[in-house]
Amino acid sequence: MESQNPWWYRESDKTYEEWVRKEVKWIPPVIEQFSFEPFSLNFLVGPRQVGKTTALKIWINKVLLPNADPKSVFYFSCEELTGFRELGEVLDNYVSFKKGNRIKSSFIVLDEITFVEDWHRALKLRIDQDVFRNDIIVVSGSASLEILKQKEYFPGRRGKGRDIVFHPLSFSQYVKALRNLETEKKDLMQVGYSMKTNRVHQGLLNELFDKYLLTGGFPLPIEEMYTRNKISFETRKTYMDWLRSDFAKLGRNEVYMKEVLAYIVGARSTPVSWLSIARGTSISSPHTTQAYVEDLEKLFAVKILNFLGADSKIIYRKNRKIHITDPFLYDTICELVNVKPIEEDKLESVVATHLARKYPVFYWRNKTEIDIVVMIDHRQFGIEVKTVLRSWIKPKHLRDFLVLTRPDVPLFLTSIDV
Repeated sequence: MESQNPWWYRESDKTYEEWVRKEVKWIPPVIEQFSFEPFSLNFLVGPRQVGKTTALKIWINKVLLPNADPKSVFYFSCEELTGFRELGEVLDNYVSFKKGNRIKSSFIVLDEITFVEDWHRALKLRIDQDVFRNDIIVVSGSASLEILKQKEYFPGRRGKGRDIVFHPLSFSQYVKALRNLETEKKDLMQVGYSMKTNRVHQGLLNELFDKYLLTGGFPLPIEEMYTRNKISFETRKTYMDWLRSDFAKLGRNEVYMKEVLAYIVGARSTPVSWLSIARGTSISSPHTTQAYVEDLEKLFAVKILNFLGADSKIIYRKNRKIHITDPFLYDTICELVNVKPIEEDKLESVVATHLARKYPVFYWRNKTEIDIVVMIDHRQFGIEVKTVLRSWIKPKHLRDFLVLTRPDVPLFLTSIDV
C-alpha cells in the first residue's frame, strides 16, 4: 500500500515522472470532468489502452496533491488482489491510517478493480456502514464492461457519483494535444460558421488528419507515430489482445468474434441485419450475432446506428449500420481479420462516432440515403460523407444537412463542439 502512494513520504510517483519525461505527451481532456464531491462513488470507464491509469496519476499529481494533505489521497492498483476480502482488508487498512492521521475527507482511487472477484461486495458493505461518508471514491479498470455490470449492485449507494466515459482523443483534442491549436467550435446547427472561421488552418488540419487516420486517438500509436514515424506490429498486437481478452472474459468464442468483425468491416458501412451476419458467419442464430455486436459496443469497439424514420421514430426492426469507433482500431481490426482498409468507410465511421459522443445518431435509407442523421431538439440533421463530390438527392423530409467531402472532414471535426 505504501509503495503505491509515494507522495505520503514526499517521494515522486514513477508513473507520473515517466509521463513528464515523454517526448510526446498531453493532459487527457477527460481530467476536465474530474470534479467530484463527497460522498460519491464514481466510475471511470472506456476502452483498454486508452490511458486511464496515466490520467488518474496526472490528476492526483497535478490537481489533488497541490491542494490537499498527501495522506488524504489514496491510490491502489488492484492487479495483485484476487478476492473481495483482500480488497476489504486494503480499504480497512487505509481507513485506520486515515483516522490515525486525523484525515476527515479523502480521495480513494481503486484502479484495475476488475481483477478482483466480487469487488463490489467490499465496497458495498463499507458504504452501508457509512465508512466513506466524507470521501470521494473513483473506481476504474480495463474491463469497462465488467464495471458497468457490477455498478448495478449500488442502487442508492453512490451519493453524488457519476459515470465518466474515457474516449480516445477526438480529432479536435488531437489537434490541441499535438499542436496546441484551439479551434473555434459551435454546435451542429451553427457548425458552418465555425468551419468558415477555421478554414485558415486547413493545410495544417489536413496534415494532422492524415496521421490521425493512422493513429486514431490512442496514446501508444500516437507516441510511436510522432517519435518513430510508424506504428509497430507490437502496438497493434496489444489492441488485438485487448479484444481477445475481453471476449474471453465474456465467455465469447474468439473465432466467432473474428468472423463478426470481418463481416462488419466487409459490409462497408452498409446497413446489415442480425440474420445477414448469422448467414455470413458460422454463427447459426441471429440472437447470438446480436449479442456479439452489442458486446462489442459495450467494449467501445463499435457503434450501432439504428434506422430513423421521416417521422423521427426509431425503427428497430430495420437493418442497422455498425461503425468501428476509432480509425486506428479500424485498421487493427482489418489486419486481425485480413480485410483491406477502405478510407471512405473509415471517414464515415470517424464522423459518425465523433457525433455519437454528444448526440443521438442514426441513419436513413430509401431511394436515397443519409449516412448519418443526428437528432437535435426534435429536429433531424443529416450528414453525407463522400470521398469525392457526387450528385446526391436530398430526402424531402430533411431540412438541415451537410455534404462532407474528404477535405471537409478534418475541418468539420475541429469545428464541431463534441
